[in-house]
Parts: sequence; C-alpha cells; structure tokens
Amino acid sequence: MTQDDLLAQPADHYMNDAQQQFFRALLLSQRAELQARIADEFEGLRERDTSSDPADIGSAEEQRQWQLRLLEREKKLLDKIDEALDRLARGEYGWCRETGEPIGLKRLLLRPTASLCIEAKERQEQREKHQRDRD
Repeated sequence: MTQDDLLAQPADHYMNDAQQQFFRALLLSQRAELQARIADEFEGLRERDTSSDPADIGSAEEQRQWQLRLLEREKKLLDKIDEALDRLARGEYGWCRETGEPIGLKRLLLRPTASLCIEAKERQEQREKHQRDRD
C-alpha cells in the first residue's frame, strides 16, 4: 500500500488491518535506518583521532559533545518508535491517548510516533508554555 492508497481509503476504514500493516512497516523501516545511523555515530566516536595540539583537542571535544547530543536525540526517537510499535501491538495506535479520538492519517504520516491528536498536542504545549512562564 502506498501513501496515496492509504489516504484514499474511506474514513470508516481508519486503522484497519491494512493501515496498521502500513504503519508497522513504516515504523520498522524508520527504526532500522535510525539504528544504522546510531551505529555509524558510535563507530565515529570510537575512531576519534587523538592529537597533542590543544586547539585540535578542543575542537575534537566539541565535535564529540555534538555527536553525543545527536545520539541522545536519536535514542529518544528510537524509544518513541518502540512505543509506537507497542501501541500497534496493543491495538491503540492511531488513537489519541488523551481523548481517544483518531489522530488522523495525515498526522501519522508526518509523525508516525504521534500519540496525541493535534488538539491534545496543542493543549499539552500550552500547559508546558504556561509552566515555563511561571518558573
């Protein structure tokens, strides 16, 4: 099934078996790509050159810190993909965990790890902004 096929299906087919299989394949593909990137980044960290020049050492350390931040972000995304796959296995994928409403195919295509519908996500962001403003 292609994205166009997915979007062409009637609304009452939402999260049927074919759609769940589509998103499972999408998430597994993204997971495999992410794992490969993480492995490459770790390999790059292991193969770092050591230098005696202080400027080179500082630059290398800055690059290492940047790579570690990237790895941390990618690990968080990997966790979100695993959570989405778990929701799929439980039959909860595609449904807002806050309202129980459909998240929507277009939103899931843009962000396959989404667990909130747009309205619930906006409310969450408003609460977070309000909390930051108070702190």
